[in-house]
Formats: sequence, C-alpha cells, structure tokens
Amino acid sequence: MNNILQWLVEAKDSRQQAKVKHLMKDIIAIVFFAEVANATEWIEIYLFGVANEKLLQKYLELPHGIPSHDTIQRVFAIISPEYLQEFRKRWNEVMSGNMGKKVRKILALDDKTQRGNGTADQKANHIVSAVDNDGFCLWEVLVDEKSNEITAIPELLRSLNIKGHIVTIDAMGCQTKIVKLIRKMRADYLISLKGNQGTLHDEIQRYFNDPQLLKDCAVS
Repeated sequence: MNNILQWLVEAKDSRQQAKVKHLMKDIIAIVFFAEVANATEWIEIYLFGVANEKLLQKYLELPHGIPSHDTIQRVFAIISPEYLQEFRKRWNEVMSGNMGKKVRKILALDDKTQRGNGTADQKANHIVSAVDNDGFCLWEVLVDEKSNEITAIPELLRSLNIKGHIVTIDAMGCQTKIVKLIRKMRADYLISLKGNQGTLHDEIQRYFNDPQLLKDCAVS
C-alpha cells in the first residue's frame, strides 16, 4: 500500500502551485479509496472523505482537510488518462494480492448504465463491475458500444484474483465460456438461470425436485 501511495507523487500537477490548497496525490487517493467503497458520484466521494477523514490522515497529508466535491472534480479532469490507467493497474495488483484477500469473500458481478453522460450522438456508458459482500467495488470494465456484457465479463474476471472465492452473476452470465473461465481460475460460482435456457433450466429443475436430494438437504 505504501508503494502505491508513494507512486501518487509522480502525478503531474499543472495548477498554479501558489494557489494550491489540496495536493493532487491526496485527491487521487481519496477518489480511489471512495471507489473501493462503491462511491461513484463526486458528492458521494466527498462525503466518503469527510466520514473517513481521521483514517485518511494516517496515509495522506490533507493540509486543509477534505477538498470539496467541485475541487475533486476539477482536479481529476486535468489528470492524464494514461497516468490513471497505470494507477488502476497498480491498484488492481494490490487488490489481487494478500491485501485484497482481506476484503474479498463473495464477488457479485453486475452491470449498470451511468446516468446523465449520454448524448444525442453517444450512448451512456455501460459498465460491468465486481463488488464484494461488504459493498467494496474492486474493479469495473467499460462495455464497448459494439459489444455486450458477455464479452466484458471475462475481461473483468481476468483482472481479479478470484481463486478460492465465489462469483455471483445474474442470468446475463449464464454462458459456458464464462463458467469454464471461473473454474479455470479456481473459483466457485452462483449464476442465475432463466426459463429461456430451456434444456438446462429443465435439468436443474428436475435435479432440485429429486425426492432423495430434498431428503438429504432437509434441515432437521
């Protein structure tokens, strides 16, 4: 973790330093910590910072406390996309290691469309994310406009160390290739099944209606 925070110092700050009250490295760290807690809006990120200011002060400088949500948004807009991409990569390596095991038990994969960022010429961003049972968003993948969730899910899974954990997905992930990938990565899975998966749905229904199975699973 200290290595990750130290790398934040390398972020190029194009602001007039005489007017700077909040360090860029602090703002980047606040945003990423807030995202882990599943905060996605700028106000939510600010509120996360305020609620956890004492804890954040153990790792960040915060010379003037938590910056406003407007400041966070403005500063984040001038950060190089390449820098953020590299930081995400390093952050993911941390979360996929021993530290990540402390916050991962069950990984729920879900998709959502970001409201308010669509235009007449472009659809709103559609994202597939992995959230653990404590509500921490561990990673997310942007679904390409010409693609769908089925192609984004494998990319998301490969970005995480899921070994030994349980992956849950709704019916969109009920695909042979996705299940094989989960097992290859040595994880278990729980995937929803709809009636339109005809043969498989019937087989599962007959399996769970088996009298002997129901007897064996009965709670005394």
